[in-house]
Amino acid sequence: MTTLSLQRPGLFNALTPSLGLSRSTMQASSKTRLRSEDLFRNGAELIIEHRGEEYRLKLTRNDKLILNK
Repeated sequence: MTTLSLQRPGLFNALTPSLGLSRSTMQASSKTRLRSEDLFRNGAELIIEHRGEEYRLKLTRNDKLILNK
C-alpha cells in the first residue's frame, strides 16, 4: 500500500520519482494530473495523509474510486 503525504505542496513533487511517475504523467499546468493506473500500480488501495489524518482511496471492482476517512 502506498502512503502520500500532502501537507506541504513541494513534497508531492519530491515523491513523484519514488512513485515511478514521469513528468509526462503530470500535466504542465498549475494543477497536477495523476493517472489512477499509476497510483494503483501496486494494488487497489492507497493511504493519503492530510493534516495528520489518514484517508483511504480505494479502487472498486466496478472501476470506481472511493475516498474514506
